[in-house]
Amino acid sequence: MNILLLGSGGREHALAWKMKQSPLCSSLFIAPGNAGTSAFGINVNIGVNDFAVQKTFCLKHNIDMVVVGPEDPLVNGVYDFYKNDEALEHIIVVGPSAKGAQLEGSKTFSKQFMQRHNIPTAAYAEFDDLSFEQGVDYLEEHALPIVLKADGLAAGKGVLICQSNEEAIEVFTSMIKGRQFGEASSRVVVEEFLAGIEISVFVLTNGSDYKIIGHAKDYKRIGEGDTGLNTGGMGCVSPVPFADAFFMKKVEKNIIKPTIKGLYSEGLEYKGFVFFGLILVNDEPFVIEYNCRMGDPETEVVIPRLNNDLVALFVAMDKGELEEQRIEIDERACCTVMAVSGGYPGDYKKDIAIEGLTEGLGEDVLLFHAGTRQAGDTIVTNGGRVLAVSAFGSGIKEAVNTAKKGLEKISFEGMYYRKDIGYEFE
Repeated sequence: MNILLLGSGGREHALAWKMKQSPLCSSLFIAPGNAGTSAFGINVNIGVNDFAVQKTFCLKHNIDMVVVGPEDPLVNGVYDFYKNDEALEHIIVVGPSAKGAQLEGSKTFSKQFMQRHNIPTAAYAEFDDLSFEQGVDYLEEHALPIVLKADGLAAGKGVLICQSNEEAIEVFTSMIKGRQFGEASSRVVVEEFLAGIEISVFVLTNGSDYKIIGHAKDYKRIGEGDTGLNTGGMGCVSPVPFADAFFMKKVEKNIIKPTIKGLYSEGLEYKGFVFFGLILVNDEPFVIEYNCRMGDPETEVVIPRLNNDLVALFVAMDKGELEEQRIEIDERACCTVMAVSGGYPGDYKKDIAIEGLTEGLGEDVLLFHAGTRQAGDTIVTNGGRVLAVSAFGSGIKEAVNTAKKGLEKISFEGMYYRKDIGYEFE
């Protein structure tokens, strides 16, 4: 099969690495890719939302499958574009329809969906410009802390936790009146704060059947001990120690099954990944959010632990044969640690030369590029999150230590990484 993978981050590098191992994969193209993905396929300078250009490329190169990495093209209807075009409709698209992608694209839609299907989640209310004054009144009386979420996609930055009613009203005003996140914050969801341990569970589904392919815990804060600003993710571990068979059965019964059943009953076309962002509160799992694709950096630990042929799973998904597949997971722990640019998640420099990439990082160590590009003979930084070093171990502590030893061989000006990923499980 000729495969086109959309995206350019560490998630896409991990997916490219995995798909290239499949005997079903004849040719792999990555649009636009990064300096690391070129080791597994051909990078092509096409944007993830340039659907018309993608069509021309797909027809020229006889593409059989399109795998969508990031959320933007899914919310923008990439699945629908392919399936509504006679010349492209034969192509397998891994990702939901635009309506299905509303699970991530609209916080309001996802909360209403959970209510309709009795899926446990935090209590909430929603407001827009027309109901702004009611929103202010609501916030004045709300218990602390208060969670405010921009309704639409905001590049992972649209969720704020406020410690006072005054702060909440200020943020609320900035979101709705000041359009802090553009049209994404024209509507705001105000949510009850849930205190607990977070975990992400990943499912592949055809909209009626599903398979759980792994779970992980990521670390969003820039500083050690989970301090400082939120980022796109500083590292990740899998498996999560408390996610035993009893816990996973509860998640499956109370959350996954009703979600997939809800997709089917509402006629939402969905062939792809569902990312369940969960929080464990008093031994009960609640949904914080849905994502309609794999996470990053979660992919960098979930995919290495998946022993199945990923392309074969995609084919089975498309044919309605997921139920027949047996998922095989590596019993070892896997950890990924993200090296980021100095100043991230604020302002940072690009085009800084990276040293040590040609050295062996050690046995059971995988290097995934996130924000890099090729500049002549040199690989340079091209984003805030630059590299993810993943490693296996008999347990989380060993996996973390192995990943850190690998990272110690790499350097670039201003490079920073958290040394305490997985700290609460050691």
